Amino acid sequence: MLMFRLVFGLLLLGCVLCFAMGVGTGDAVWRRRGVKILKWALIAAAGFFGVLILERLALML
Repeated sequence: MLMFRLVFGLLLLGCVLCFAMGVGTGDAVWRRRGVKILKWALIAAAGFFGVLILERLALML
């Protein structure tokens, strides 16, 4: 569980930093990188919540 939180937090931090660099430099490459990292952060969040749901279902059985 801690690993999922760490990965998700680092992905969000990387996303924020890429968007900040995009605003600071005006270069579109940083915004594209930020969007890619955001996509992976959302995938990690879906996996995190999937694990939580599976844990709850295991307790109900």
